[in-house]
Amino acid sequence: MKKERTMADKIRIGMIGIGSMGTGHCRTILEGKAEHAELTAVCDIREERRTYAKENFPENIAAYEDYRRMIADKVCDAVMIEVPHYFHPEISAYALTHGMHVLCEKPLGVYEKQLLKLKTVAEESDRVFAVMFNQRTDYRYRKIHELVAGGTLGELKRVTWKITDWYRTQYYYDSGSWRGTWDGEGGGVLMNQCPHQLDLLQWICGMPDKVYSIAHEGKWHDIEVEDDVTAYMEFPNGATGVFISSTGDAPGANRLEIDLTKGKILCDNGEVSCFVQEDERTFVNTCQATMDKPEGHWLELQMDGKNPQHAGVIEGFARHILYGEPLVAEGLEGIRGVQLANAMYLSAWTGQMVQVPADPEVFYQALQEKRRNAPRQFDVHESEY
Repeated sequence: MKKERTMADKIRIGMIGIGSMGTGHCRTILEGKAEHAELTAVCDIREERRTYAKENFPENIAAYEDYRRMIADKVCDAVMIEVPHYFHPEISAYALTHGMHVLCEKPLGVYEKQLLKLKTVAEESDRVFAVMFNQRTDYRYRKIHELVAGGTLGELKRVTWKITDWYRTQYYYDSGSWRGTWDGEGGGVLMNQCPHQLDLLQWICGMPDKVYSIAHEGKWHDIEVEDDVTAYMEFPNGATGVFISSTGDAPGANRLEIDLTKGKILCDNGEVSCFVQEDERTFVNTCQATMDKPEGHWLELQMDGKNPQHAGVIEGFARHILYGEPLVAEGLEGIRGVQLANAMYLSAWTGQMVQVPADPEVFYQALQEKRRNAPRQFDVHESEY
């Protein structure tokens, strides 16, 4: 990786898309929460958002309608991409090929086929490419990843994640014409709310190789897309898993349970516990009693309590460019979560067990059929870039 500004202590950021998320990230930078990042430009196709920026941000921050012009003017070293999901890959690829470092919002894209060219572009580029998986900064998930990756708890046997504290009202879906649509958003709870959990699932447990899912569309709301999902997974080593999510449960729950051959991890509504035991696979074949269990004990976990979220990802992105420090999440790691979501969708649509990753062309054609038949259509679509 080349460093153009080796003596600089800040990376100049151009924000592409200043809706609610993009504006929030602008505030994070302007308030100094990512100390090695400096906001120098914003871009939005909507005049009212550019006017908002001019009226509410410092006057030295340039406002653009076209991200290509912003990049060409070299007013920034890096861009953050905060636009609708379908456009993430093409803008990321354009920015990388025109000398920009890129931090892209999750998900990296809606379907894997549109990520294939981006993957090539990113691999051939000397620019930094990262993805906004801010949940990886949470001390609880960092500790769980450390425990599983460390190997002392043995091999994965089963993972169950019930993440249903995404409750949304009908007003939420009615607040934007694109919300809850196949053509505008590309999916429902899997594509909008769950990219973080799908990323954490594969980051901690690895990728399953098969999935069977049921996705109810408009079960709890008047929307086109799924708002209730249950997926069964199989992993290469024979482990199994269940992933459940919904935007229709109140109060909902967030419970992650991981069973391994030498222990168990439980994260229930933010509380993490870990049980360590002798190897269950050895015990089951050597124990001479009928109902004994492997001996073990609950660990007293040491965690640092740090949870910097978006600010941590932005700061890590800047420090990686400046000093080569580790990223929170490499950009191309975002492909795995898209692959997992695509397989879950395809299984639900076909009623069959699906290999992970699913065939990119098969999924693309199935998604295009959903878009063509959807009640709401949008004039602007992603290009082939």
